[in-house]
Amino acid sequence: MKKLLLASVALASFAFPATARQLTIEDVTMFSRVSSPAVSPDGRWLVWQQRETDLAGDRGRYDLWRLDLTAKGAKPEKLIGEWAVNETSPQFSHDGKTIWFQSDKGGEDNVWAIAVTGGAPTQVTDLKGGIGGFKVAPTEDKMLIWADRLPGAPSSEPAMVKKRDDAGNGRTFDQMFIRHWASWSDGTRSQLFVLPMANGKAAGYGKAIEGGLVGDSPSKPFGGGEEVSWSADGKTVFFALREAGRIEPLSTNLDIFAAPADGSAAPTNLTDANDGMDNLPTASPDGKYLAWFAMKRPGYEADRQVLMVRDLASGQVRALTESWDRSVGSIAWSEDSKTIYVTAEDTQEVPIFAIDLKSGKPMRLTQEGSVSAVVPTAKGLVYAMNSLTAPDDFYWLAGKKSARLTSVNADKFAGIDMPTVTRFSFTGANNDKVWGYAVKPAGLAAGAKAPVAFMVHGGPQGSSNNSWSYRWNPALFAGAGYGLVAVDFHGSTGYGQGFTDAIRNNWGGWPLEDLKKGLNAATTKFTWLDGNNACALGASYGGYMMNWIEGNWPDRFKCIVQHDGVFDARAMAYETEELWFDEWEHGGHPYYEDPAAFEKWNPVNLVDKWKTPQLVITSEGDYRIPYTQGIAAFTALQRRNIPSRLIVFPGGSHWVLNPKESRQWYREVLGWMGKWTGKGAN
Repeated sequence: MKKLLLASVALASFAFPATARQLTIEDVTMFSRVSSPAVSPDGRWLVWQQRETDLAGDRGRYDLWRLDLTAKGAKPEKLIGEWAVNETSPQFSHDGKTIWFQSDKGGEDNVWAIAVTGGAPTQVTDLKGGIGGFKVAPTEDKMLIWADRLPGAPSSEPAMVKKRDDAGNGRTFDQMFIRHWASWSDGTRSQLFVLPMANGKAAGYGKAIEGGLVGDSPSKPFGGGEEVSWSADGKTVFFALREAGRIEPLSTNLDIFAAPADGSAAPTNLTDANDGMDNLPTASPDGKYLAWFAMKRPGYEADRQVLMVRDLASGQVRALTESWDRSVGSIAWSEDSKTIYVTAEDTQEVPIFAIDLKSGKPMRLTQEGSVSAVVPTAKGLVYAMNSLTAPDDFYWLAGKKSARLTSVNADKFAGIDMPTVTRFSFTGANNDKVWGYAVKPAGLAAGAKAPVAFMVHGGPQGSSNNSWSYRWNPALFAGAGYGLVAVDFHGSTGYGQGFTDAIRNNWGGWPLEDLKKGLNAATTKFTWLDGNNACALGASYGGYMMNWIEGNWPDRFKCIVQHDGVFDARAMAYETEELWFDEWEHGGHPYYEDPAAFEKWNPVNLVDKWKTPQLVITSEGDYRIPYTQGIAAFTALQRRNIPSRLIVFPGGSHWVLNPKESRQWYREVLGWMGKWTGKGAN
């Protein structure tokens, strides 16, 4: 059976000896994870941050690594790595001799520097209260930092807050957000400050540049350096920000602002005319243009992301990819400012596309695999790519020729036999073509059948694409002996905006029809799948679908695994934090204005039909779908005497991230599936 991706083929030289064994969660939690690549201006050095697992400390920790791109047969070398310190976010100086990076040495994050050839690091900033991130100006005479501070802070120096001797611990709020993703609001905002630099040092606490704006830049909870950009002359900072206020949980309206780096004037809103989301401001190297993406529809976080370009001299704005039915996911300029490299989901892949600045025409540069980072150089591209059977590594692309630069987990993959992946398509709801894939366990004997793990992705505007995951890893389920099947139902991304939009007001309709037809298509096509011995599993929207399946497809599966899923749409409408999502998905109104829209697809209304054994997983720190939803689902299962089990992780978030909790998660999930499919404890 044909391998699905380039990266997995490249692993074949060291990963499949005759005594191969199956992939386990113990393997996956110890894999190295590469990210944040930076390339020196002369193209010689590649530097990146690399995460290693400290299992005893139940954490991930980061070092900086380097690779000489000009030396034949060069191997990656650790540039700096203290066990108790995290070194991240490398950025090159213009002469290519120095790496600036972020470090928590001393207990708080600050900026440090080290020669690319190695040596002792030096501290560049000394800011009490730490920072969230930084970017040195192209002119290297100033530095932009962002840090959580009280709104209106004139500098990044933390404010002195006097507390009453008899003060209690109660939180008080006058408006939302009261909590977001996995943290309660403490009144601070991520704000931007500019510090002067001289002789390799940044002085003082800098100056605020956001004027009277109140909001988070970069945005929370996931925004970073991709949401801020320096102009080529170092005089202007471009940044994305959603202005806060009473309706912040209802608004997706991030705007792009331009602020003088010296704080001499208030920021200018460059995208005020668009009430949808504008983000990823990226200035061109020649100083002439600013690129970003724009969504048209307010309140919709999964609208099409169109590449926009502004001529900074004239103010003229062009929608460069208006006629291209794909969403721009990342933006990087070529060094000559004539081409913009973007990534975009496309039929279960995430390739690189080159967008011509004049015509806006996209040209696909990579094929299989999911690209997670792109760094243009004068002679080609360095990019990071992963797949269903391989985590991220770095590659070089010149013209149409691609070459692998690293195999950071080669030793850890040695002796492991990876599964094979095959895509398939079928006619789904609305007679539309729908795609899925099947993952076949390695070493499955001829004529043998594997029980089915039917995995439903979250989002719902997401994709079961050709990418590696540390949380829901298809290769791990195959390693445990399951044939994993995933279907990109209506609402999935990478198939055009119309297909994505089709799930609105339709949560339990077309998607469930697609899942039913998709599972039937897979078990018909792949005779090695045991269609009569299947478990379904999913998280977030996938968890919602597990609860919906309980009431609408109750006789199909031997068991169900539901993680952080919606159980009661009414409670969800009042408990979740980002109200724009839930209200958009059900027609654009709050629950009290249109309860029928929410109740139409509400799993709680069909509990009387539930019968499938279910494992329920949730986290106390999940504020997207609060853990009370999981407890309620477990209560319903218990009251109906349905075999069930509940796992509640303390703290945490909508995701399981810590190494020990990840191992526990997989042991519980595979144990539950094994109990009901007859595969034992796995």
